[in-house]
Amino acid sequence: MSRSSYNNSYILGISFISALGGYLFGFDFAVITGALPFLRDQFGLDAYWEGFATGSLALGAIIGCLIAGAVSDQYGRRKGLLLAAAIFGISSLAMSLAPGLGLFIGARFMAGIGVGMASMLSPMYIAEISPAHLRGRMVAINQLTVVIGILITNLVNYSLRNIGEDAWRWMFGLGVIPSALFFIGALWLPESPRWLVSKGRSDMAARILEKIGGEGFAQESLVTITRSMGGNIRMSYKAAFGKTVFPAVLIGIGLAVFQQLCGINVVFNYAPRIFQSIGVPQDGQLLQTVFIGGVNLVFTLLAMVLVDRLGRKPLMLAGAGGLAIFYIIVARMLAAGSANVSWYLLAAIGTYAISLAPVTWVLISEIFPNKVRGAATSIAVLSLWAAYFILVFTFPILFERLKDSVFYIYAVICVLGLVFVWLKVKETKGKTLEELEDVIIAH
Repeated sequence: MSRSSYNNSYILGISFISALGGYLFGFDFAVITGALPFLRDQFGLDAYWEGFATGSLALGAIIGCLIAGAVSDQYGRRKGLLLAAAIFGISSLAMSLAPGLGLFIGARFMAGIGVGMASMLSPMYIAEISPAHLRGRMVAINQLTVVIGILITNLVNYSLRNIGEDAWRWMFGLGVIPSALFFIGALWLPESPRWLVSKGRSDMAARILEKIGGEGFAQESLVTITRSMGGNIRMSYKAAFGKTVFPAVLIGIGLAVFQQLCGINVVFNYAPRIFQSIGVPQDGQLLQTVFIGGVNLVFTLLAMVLVDRLGRKPLMLAGAGGLAIFYIIVARMLAAGSANVSWYLLAAIGTYAISLAPVTWVLISEIFPNKVRGAATSIAVLSLWAAYFILVFTFPILFERLKDSVFYIYAVICVLGLVFVWLKVKETKGKTLEELEDVIIAH
């Protein structure tokens, strides 16, 4: 089928709307970075509570993944996205108004539920509505909106830094605005054709597929989707651990855990603390978060160009190896108290943004069979958030005790991740989701 017959503007439009969940993911992920200096003063946080306040988002995200898996398979991807948007808005308001640490952490846990739902549903939805030749770039849009959310949030945090001790309340409260935009946009989204087929609504699925790629694309897609369903239309975690699909689930879990334990998110979440350790004042600490967000955006845009050209596996290998090298340099420069460490931290951010950050999400959205995709994606993303919690909870404690040496630990993890990708990950670019079932399961 000619690629010119696809309705690219329609595909791009619904991908961007769905990916607004990624923007809110980026907001809740980044807002804590600028707020932490104020929260430490407001609530008297020590290293333990600093880590728990940051990591409580991940605990909520674990619950969100479980909710998203059940909701999306029972009621549809679109309704799951709408629920996530509503949770984002309510939790942003609750965090901004929290009178004490307990209620703040509770509200951040609630925000995590929305983040967990969106982190699973947005890339999965985009993968299910995108033609094979566009899928990598379209799923990477979700990562693009994540990094745009991080950058804009860092800019807003920096602009609010001098308005007083309640600056952190404005930082969190402004999340209501993108939440409302996401909810309104999600009302316009069509349902996933693959979900509609699983529910016996092939006529409606055909209309959506025809709008995406024309009549020939719709007919061909319906045949392959129906065949891949194999008659199993109910979500089942038990099926995800079946003998034929469990190897793919293990690969998804491994990729998800590696993306977090590689360590880069301590730079995103704790940049002010890292720069404070070498004597950078608070204004400079928050300014560095803006630079980090800018580099993250530029290299994510580059990743969108490369992911369907170079492929997934080469980018993952380059990212793992590059991060290991930069972490060793960062550890040595922090030990020397050198302000030039910022250049190498930015290089690490760029390396991650062009490789592990977007490509992991692309692979997780691709490698699971249609009939277990909801449950299997839920398991993989749940594992990702569990690893994120471990990372951000332990960093303040480890950094207090080990200082710069903690980055050597992350370097070792990156080397182990490189070996895992080399041995276990198959290339997926250019194949339909149904074709990938045979590749991954055979592997």
